Amino acid sequence: MTVTSEQRYGEFVVVRRHEGQDHVAELVLDRPKAMNAVSTDMARSIAAACDALGADRDVRATVLTSSHERAFCVGADLKERNSFSDADLVRQRPTARAAYTGVLELPMPVIAAVHGFALGGGFELALACDVIVADATAVVGLPEVSVGVIPGGGGTQLLPRRVGAARAAELVFSARRVEAAEARELGLVDELVEAGRDREEALALGARFAANSPVGLRAAKKALRLGQGLDLRAGLEVEDAAWRSVAFSGDRAEGVAAFNEKRRPDWPGE
Repeated sequence: MTVTSEQRYGEFVVVRRHEGQDHVAELVLDRPKAMNAVSTDMARSIAAACDALGADRDVRATVLTSSHERAFCVGADLKERNSFSDADLVRQRPTARAAYTGVLELPMPVIAAVHGFALGGGFELALACDVIVADATAVVGLPEVSVGVIPGGGGTQLLPRRVGAARAAELVFSARRVEAAEARELGLVDELVEAGRDREEALALGARFAANSPVGLRAAKKALRLGQGLDLRAGLEVEDAAWRSVAFSGDRAEGVAAFNEKRRPDWPGE
């Protein structure tokens, strides 16, 4: 796949665009020497890249990938953390949180392409995405209690929303690692593909998403996210507000016209 543009954020994060996938951005974790362990600098770069992607109306889908052949991301940089004083840890916390919320709050659909280890904060980055595509080598888990902390990148909130409270409790309290087949069975990942095909399949899925209305995609994601945890009546009000935000858009007019004219829509994105 030919890279048509590349923007680096700091030393450890890259955003790429590819030929034939004009509306799909690839957000690459690129700290291979540390298996993408999230240092303060890397967290800052993830947040900066997400800020830029969120403001780019041309991006209809984002795919979160890794440049390391044996790991998606092994979580927080514990070597760096070992040098921290308590005051250092307090100061670093907003920077770390901004990385995870940056991915979580991207306004377009986001797909994680997971292979190898996705542990702790690494799995939390995947959980912050809308869909997780994993290959047969994937090993996921939230082992934070085994080192005296808890998941702090959204794991205690995002995991129960995927697998239910009791299953999430078992996984968090045991700190166990879950291999690919069981992860798919439990719903920790959404699609399981052959080894080495996670990135390719995730980018293909991103292209399928990106063929649709950018206005519709963002509104649908907002409705899905805001409606989580609400009772049905309140959720339907969230949906109605999202529907009203797109019902009179240029994308809606183009979509209806294209359907009736039996042609592919040319989305204005507004």
